[in-house]
Amino acid sequence: MADPSLTVVVVAHDSLSDLRRTLPLLLAELQPSDELIIVDNDSHDDVAGALGELAPGAKLMRLDDNVGFAAGANAGVAQASGDLVVLLNPDAAVQPGWGRAIREPWDGPYSAWMGLVLLADGRRINTSGGVIHFTGFGWAGQIDESRDAGPQLPTEVGFVSGSCLAIPRATWLEVGGFPADFFMYCEDADLSLRLRLHGGRLAVVPEAVVHHDYTFAKGAYKWRLLERNRLAMVIRTYPTPLLLLVLPALIAAEIGTWLVAARDGWLRAKAQSAGDVIRALPELMTERRAIQATSRTDAATFAESFVSGLDSPYFGGVGKQPVIRACLAAYWRFCLTVLRAVA
Repeated sequence: MADPSLTVVVVAHDSLSDLRRTLPLLLAELQPSDELIIVDNDSHDDVAGALGELAPGAKLMRLDDNVGFAAGANAGVAQASGDLVVLLNPDAAVQPGWGRAIREPWDGPYSAWMGLVLLADGRRINTSGGVIHFTGFGWAGQIDESRDAGPQLPTEVGFVSGSCLAIPRATWLEVGGFPADFFMYCEDADLSLRLRLHGGRLAVVPEAVVHHDYTFAKGAYKWRLLERNRLAMVIRTYPTPLLLLVLPALIAAEIGTWLVAARDGWLRAKAQSAGDVIRALPELMTERRAIQATSRTDAATFAESFVSGLDSPYFGGVGKQPVIRACLAAYWRFCLTVLRAVA
């Protein structure tokens, strides 16, 4: 079967210095029938002026406001014509062979997939696939581990990273793309969970390598968005039996997050995120009803992609405490047992 045509969508906001480095590498991996769309998210560094030199065949979408990554990606994909859409961060440098490898799962069992995302040095992993805890916390799998420790074959993952995310355009349109109100953060996890509700499978393709100039920059605004979008994702996507079973854990996680926010100086951001969710709750419930109405899988199957351990380095010592690990594992086994019994 012929290779699928490719549309690569890059959402840029003041990203010209990154694009000067990454676009030549990307163009070398594209076929003549492929398409490149640059979404200029209200940049101030003259991306439009430089694009004629960097990628003269690219399509440029200029937005009057910075609508965020999620809405910017939606706008770009809405203009795509390729069979397969790839969302690629402007600071993600594709490596030789990426163009072939990112297409290979086209005829396979996956609804969406991602490349293996390495840190800028090319020796350590940025993410080999997103991991989601049953309380909705998500993180980059194997972050900072050696590349040699990463997957060698296509491997299923909890969620696909938006830094290099491949999805058939028809599938994207079917599930509705990213939740635009998220602005950024958790939009890739939300999309992944909606794909799972449709019975989809997700994977990382280790031969489709990108080097990502990534740092986990903290700040109050980031914490606000992360917490707001995590809770919104849970409300929107969790089937009702799962939501009821994990409700005690969600409450405990909220208490713990408030305490951490107070300790680490982002209590105001946490309070703002709670206010955001409360104000958005009527709309979130409307979205939830629409999402759940299209579900094609049971709650037990959906829940199998979650983990019980808080193994991300960002949780510090909390996730390493034996008592906490044992309690979370036992609680999650109980939840899965109940969900399988009622499936």
